Amino acid sequence: MIPGRLPARLEVSALLRRIEADGGFATVLHSGDASGGSLLLIVGSRGRHVGCLERVLGPSGGYEWRSAGPAESAGADEVPAFLAKRLRFDPDLWAVELDIAEPERFIAETTRLG
Repeated sequence: MIPGRLPARLEVSALLRRIEADGGFATVLHSGDASGGSLLLIVGSRGRHVGCLERVLGPSGGYEWRSAGPAESAGADEVPAFLAKRLRFDPDLWAVELDIAEPERFIAETTRLG
């Protein structure tokens, strides 16, 4: 685990509680390494794919969120294919699917918070 960073399982748990408290739905599609796994969020609204966010190490040395994977117009098979490819290269990845009321606002706030 990197000093100053919460274990991944705690971050995922907090994210699940946050989404559910806001009336959304969140589920873990793949559990990665409990302490240091990377995080991928698959964001949707009412079954419509909106985008993906991944937490990456930024140039300043801190973590930030950035867009990744299939865009909003992705076909039904693109998101599962993207996730399968990512898991082949990073089996420690945590993949969390969110279905929330205001996905664009969530993405904007999350990427701004970094």
